[in-house]
Amino acid sequence: MSAVRYRVLHETRYDYGSAVSLSQQQLHLSPRVLEWQQVEEQRIDIEPVPTWRRDGRDAFGNPVTWMAFHAPHEMLFIRSVMVVAVTPHRPKVLADSLPWEKVRDRLAYDSTDPLPEDLDATRFLFESPHVRVKHELADYAADCFPPGRPVLVGAKALMAKIFHEFTFDPEATTVSTPVLEVLENKRGVCQDFAHLMIACLRALGLAARYVSGYLLTRPPPGKPRLIGADASHAWVSVYSPGSQEDGSDWVDFDPTNDLLPDTEHITLAFGRDFSDISPLRGIILGGGGTEPDVAVTVVPLDEEDIPDELLDEPDAAAKKA
Repeated sequence: MSAVRYRVLHETRYDYGSAVSLSQQQLHLSPRVLEWQQVEEQRIDIEPVPTWRRDGRDAFGNPVTWMAFHAPHEMLFIRSVMVVAVTPHRPKVLADSLPWEKVRDRLAYDSTDPLPEDLDATRFLFESPHVRVKHELADYAADCFPPGRPVLVGAKALMAKIFHEFTFDPEATTVSTPVLEVLENKRGVCQDFAHLMIACLRALGLAARYVSGYLLTRPPPGKPRLIGADASHAWVSVYSPGSQEDGSDWVDFDPTNDLLPDTEHITLAFGRDFSDISPLRGIILGGGGTEPDVAVTVVPLDEEDIPDELLDEPDAAAKKA
């Protein structure tokens, strides 16, 4: 199967209500280049124009934009446009992965020199701001990881368990809801389910990372695609050394939808949890404390009717991956 090409529009607007005199922001709105994902076009437009801006990479290798505003402003508008090509990459046989205990033991500390890939994976083994490592989480996942089960088979079972036992409820949680509260109430959104699955895996001694990006959604038959009706998405990547034909040691799982991501998931960034790779975070001096308006549109480029808002071409200053 050939690559599927998408144009993505992600718009964020803050109307502060009163002037912000100083502001510093960090953006994770540019997609990663991966073995299965190529970035053909990318640009980020910002209004007002920042006093200072720099594009670079964060500690996890994700594209990131830093910017600062030193003049008063009452609004902030950020428009990210990208064209991305995604090729099939779902693993064919999960049972070919190593037994989960062997992966756990490779990541555990001992007196021998670790393999470079294992050492890199340990960044995603411990607690992080939104992910706790508690025995309750290991207990919840224990039936998915009986002795000798291949690590990817166990991860798939855990993904399915979360999908079937938890209810998608946008009103149930906030960005700061603790993962143990999500486990107790069994309600949340994709961010919560990703954090929960990661926490369960880490509690068992396995490495797992948080992935942010976009998921293609399809309008009802005969209905046009609505601009801004999509949203950012989150899923999980599990460390499984030597299990991928392309040499990758990580395999993605989407507990919100109970599936292994493939050509309909577009990856922006990965980190320990949401706090590492939130689309926009920063500090402001002043303002009225308003919530942002966010609109996302994901359109396959083979569609006959592409909305006009997505047809504009990047200008000469556009970043090329």
